[in-house]
Amino acid sequence: MQETPTIETREEVMFFDTDCGGVVHNIAYLRMIETARTRLAGLMGMKLREMAHTHLFPVVVRTEIDYKKPAKLGDELIIHGRLETVERVRFWCSFEMRRAEDHALLITCRQSLALVQMPEGRPVRLPEDWKVKYAHLAKEK
Repeated sequence: MQETPTIETREEVMFFDTDCGGVVHNIAYLRMIETARTRLAGLMGMKLREMAHTHLFPVVVRTEIDYKKPAKLGDELIIHGRLETVERVRFWCSFEMRRAEDHALLITCRQSLALVQMPEGRPVRLPEDWKVKYAHLAKEK
């Protein structure tokens, strides 16, 4: 059975995440997804310290997000992320955010990423071993 990289993170909604009504700002959800995505990348072999050394970074090229229900001040949120699809130069990750208290679905999100070599800003093909490790996630031609 082939393994799909998945992650679960938890966030507590803070004052700085909300507006004056105590409802989470749309951009705050993306910050929380960024944390989950960074940890997911680590599971896939892209550790922060290694990226700082190699200057090869997964860069978001597209975000699709649906806001289903609002989170509020003090809510504990559970973010599930997984590698969804692998292409030649891009890969897609998907995320789902739920409130811990009632498991209400708050957000669904998909992000397309490419590996970019800095400082040149040059896209790089995905690692060769991904063809084998994530063959079950390869985008059909």
